[in-house]
Amino acid sequence: MTEKETIYGQLQDILGVKIEPAPDEWDRLYNVDFFIKIKDKFIGLQIKPAGEVSHITQIYQERMQQAKTHEKFTEKFGGKVFYVISIKAGDKKQIHNTEVIEEIRTEIKQLQS
Repeated sequence: MTEKETIYGQLQDILGVKIEPAPDEWDRLYNVDFFIKIKDKFIGLQIKPAGEVSHITQIYQERMQQAKTHEKFTEKFGGKVFYVISIKAGDKKQIHNTEVIEEIRTEIKQLQS
């Protein structure tokens, strides 16, 4: 849990929006760990720790397998689901796929309009 708290805390500060833990049901049905509420819609976040480059490849393969559950989330809640991959840098965790930050910002803006 510290893994997710650290990363979602960083993301919350960067984006300036509240990020909340997803209900267990969302985790089971949609593979979503956290969410951002924008008006009456939700953006899903799935946070994955990666220790090595080979593990990152495994995460991307898993992502393809979970695409259907993420599509169902988008159909039901209006927002996309984003993968946030965390890596260890020294004794701290950081976001590996930093490009996802801008993708989430874009989704937030679309849902706000």
